[in-house]
Amino acid sequence: MLRSESSVVRSEGTFTARGQHGKVLPWVLAAALLAGAGGGGWWWTQHQAADSAKTPDGSAGASKRFAPGSRVQPVSVAVVQQRDMAAMVQAIGNMAALNTAVVRARVEAELTKLHFTEGQMVQAGQLLAELDNRAQQVALAQAQGQLVRDQALLKNAQLDWARYKDLLAKDSIAAQQVDTQEAQVRQLQGTVQADQAAVDNAQLQLSYTRITAPISGRLGLKQADLGSTVRASDANGLVTITQTQPIALVFAVPEGMLPRLRGKMGGKEPLVVEVWDREFRNRLGQGRVTTVDNAIDATTGTIKVKAEFANADGSLFPNQFVNVRLTLAIEKNALAIPNTALQRGAQGSFVYAVQADSTVVVRRVRPGAADGDWVAIAGDLAAGDRVVTDGADRLREGAQVDVIAPQKPREPREPGQGGGASGSRPEQPGAPGKPPADAQPGAPASKPTGPVAEGAGQPSNPPPSRPRPPGPPGPPGGPESGPLPGAGPQAGPGGPPGGPGGPGAPMGPDGMPPWLDRLPPEVQERFKAMNPEERKAFIEKMRERRRQRDAQGG
Repeated sequence: MLRSESSVVRSEGTFTARGQHGKVLPWVLAAALLAGAGGGGWWWTQHQAADSAKTPDGSAGASKRFAPGSRVQPVSVAVVQQRDMAAMVQAIGNMAALNTAVVRARVEAELTKLHFTEGQMVQAGQLLAELDNRAQQVALAQAQGQLVRDQALLKNAQLDWARYKDLLAKDSIAAQQVDTQEAQVRQLQGTVQADQAAVDNAQLQLSYTRITAPISGRLGLKQADLGSTVRASDANGLVTITQTQPIALVFAVPEGMLPRLRGKMGGKEPLVVEVWDREFRNRLGQGRVTTVDNAIDATTGTIKVKAEFANADGSLFPNQFVNVRLTLAIEKNALAIPNTALQRGAQGSFVYAVQADSTVVVRRVRPGAADGDWVAIAGDLAAGDRVVTDGADRLREGAQVDVIAPQKPREPREPGQGGGASGSRPEQPGAPGKPPADAQPGAPASKPTGPVAEGAGQPSNPPPSRPRPPGPPGPPGGPESGPLPGAGPQAGPGGPPGGPGGPGAPMGPDGMPPWLDRLPPEVQERFKAMNPEERKAFIEKMRERRRQRDAQGG
């Protein structure tokens, strides 16, 4: 009985404790969440303050580009210039021969002679080929004989007619006989004219056996060989002549340019057209616009323009595709900025102008003619103002900026300069080498071309060096362990030039340095495959890396 009552009491106590625990748990979780949020906010505030306190030379410089908009932003700038800007229209066109002629034979005959070479420049009327003309000569002789015979008959009839008229005057013959003789004279005169036409036709056919150039120009490839029979119905003919001096250009421009184009064509000055190669590197020629087409292409919304080029040097060929630049006008002394400085937004075009206090201000501009990498603008800018060309994606009105000068390309070292095995500068024993002034930390090293590897050929007592922070251990005798080759006893005052690993380093019987066996196998194979110049650059790279490490440790 007592045990039962105690069990009941224990059960009630357990139930009460559990109920209290269920009420307290949500409050504990809420308090933990609030404490975590407060700690995170405190950590973020301290982290931002630490980043803001770092100098541009510290670690914060790496993330400077991606900092919030309130920080100093690095940008590149360009100066607003005043220059002559050409309003140009760029298009793609193709050259076309001013005239093209296919030279064909007009009579069917055998080709007996050729008087030209393929690709030759010819003049109009120049003899190109000759055909077998024996048949034409026979036909001419026959026509000439018929003409002579009929001319004799006509002369005899004319004499008879003259006699009959005298007899009629004496009333010796009838008038009908005189009229008949007159008709016979008229008939023979017609026959003689027909014979003369036959002679002329025979001479014309004979002249067709001599083929001449109809126009001046450049010959193409011949389409018939000696001994072959040529006909007037041949599709390819004998050869093709294209007139390329001058030569024409056909290109299309948008129909919206037509009013301005026609207005310029009506002026006294011709419209200048330039043709360039595919890469816009070389100008192939300069000409002038001659005419425009009489209708707009409804499919493309463009209209064809034709220009003419002198092509004195013969550099332009028919059907050659070219890039076209049509100059419509030239704006004198216009304000111009690089294309990269022009920004576009919902309110139009604008630029970021850098003021004297290194802050930027937004200036609205109106872009005009574009000429190469520059564009003419009109707005609240003056010549000499500075505008942002790179880094404008994170700028706002009034943002603080840091103008970065463009880096000059690193000039190649001359032989004997730097920390190479030969011509190295003397160093004091124990003084760590310093990186060259133009060396950038983390810059890619040059291709290995040095004769020795790092960590080999060192004396038993190398000079002391400054302590450096520990790094990942390298392979024994490898490039990351031990002193640099050639960085040991350098030539001091009165000392021998070079050092271990330099020009005077001893070589093994196989022509390789004795320290090579201390390198990893893959490094040994790579070193053996190098030529002397590659080995020299390899050791230079190792020295450069050592200098940078010592400089950071010191």
